[in-house]
Amino acid sequence: MAAIGIMTAQVRPEREIGQIHVYDGTGKGKSQAALGVVLRSLGLGMSDTSPFGTRILLLRFLKGSEREYAEDAAISALQQGFPHLIDHVRTGRAEFFDAEHVTPFDRQEAERGWAIAKGAMASGLYSVVVLDEINPVLDLGLIPADRIVKDLKNKPAHLEVICTGRGAPQSLIDIADLHSEMRSHDDAHAEKYDVTGIEIYTGAGKGKSTSALGRSLKAIGTGISRDLSHRVLIMQWLKGGTGYTEDAAIAALKRGYPHVIDHQRCGRDAIVWRGQQQEMDCIEAQRGWEIAQAAIASGLYKTIVLDELNPTVDLDLLPVEPICQALLKKSRDTEVIITGRCLNQPAYFDLASVHSEMVCHKHYAEKGVDLKRGVDF
Repeated sequence: MAAIGIMTAQVRPEREIGQIHVYDGTGKGKSQAALGVVLRSLGLGMSDTSPFGTRILLLRFLKGSEREYAEDAAISALQQGFPHLIDHVRTGRAEFFDAEHVTPFDRQEAERGWAIAKGAMASGLYSVVVLDEINPVLDLGLIPADRIVKDLKNKPAHLEVICTGRGAPQSLIDIADLHSEMRSHDDAHAEKYDVTGIEIYTGAGKGKSTSALGRSLKAIGTGISRDLSHRVLIMQWLKGGTGYTEDAAIAALKRGYPHVIDHQRCGRDAIVWRGQQQEMDCIEAQRGWEIAQAAIASGLYKTIVLDELNPTVDLDLLPVEPICQALLKKSRDTEVIITGRCLNQPAYFDLASVHSEMVCHKHYAEKGVDLKRGVDF
């Protein structure tokens, strides 16, 4: 990649055809990315003139109610903030099992979940259906993949369907309009530095900022359930204009939880190319860092999202050492989520307990399909 830059989203007519998203891989961020898409769709629906309503179905396979999962708090936050727009169904048993230990109950629960999914798609009531962990359901053979593929091909034209989990079968990938792999990296050395709560989402694929937004939801939901502070700061670099795909999601967060979300952005309304940086780019980057640094030191925030910090550092708009020092001194109760692609990994990557690379294998923009505000990445 010859350059790092952030493209300002363009306002264009909405497409009427919903796409099929597949997020798989061993890295973190799959379910979080799906929740980020949900947020964007909710935000878009606040001012959308589309004839299709904004109603979301979160259908979770292999996640029985007997145990807690990482995204439970985020979904609770969605349900509390948007109680009339979110439907949530869980199926399966709580225990992990492999193909050798599949039981009739597992198959029955998978079939029950898919019957709900088919009914939701046929109803025409939903704008987004999230099929969380459908990929391993198919990989385990609980439902024939060819039947799922056939049903998805017949979904309503406007409906966005998001499939998550490891082990997506090739037949599902073949019909997907977007396929993004979350690839786990174990090159961090957080334990060496005695630091926790730093997650980095990078790579050229899709799902980085949406995963961060999903983590923001988790922080809000966790705070609500435990009656703790759950304040969130979203700091965005290289995004001084308007019309970015995160705008709708952040608007949804601020509307649902106006007293716990702080949002700041910095940068020019232009792409910053390597070798063409301007003095104003450095000034704006430093202004953003001063806000972020003060927030990290304050200990007031449960989660701090440093969106597009990676390309900002990669473009030499910010020095690395002050960032490392601030992260090393942060409160252990503060989680920091860092996003964005970069050519060279800054030193603070060593401090991350999670490093997930998003690898894009397929995107419908490559086929000339216009990007859809509030849903696309």
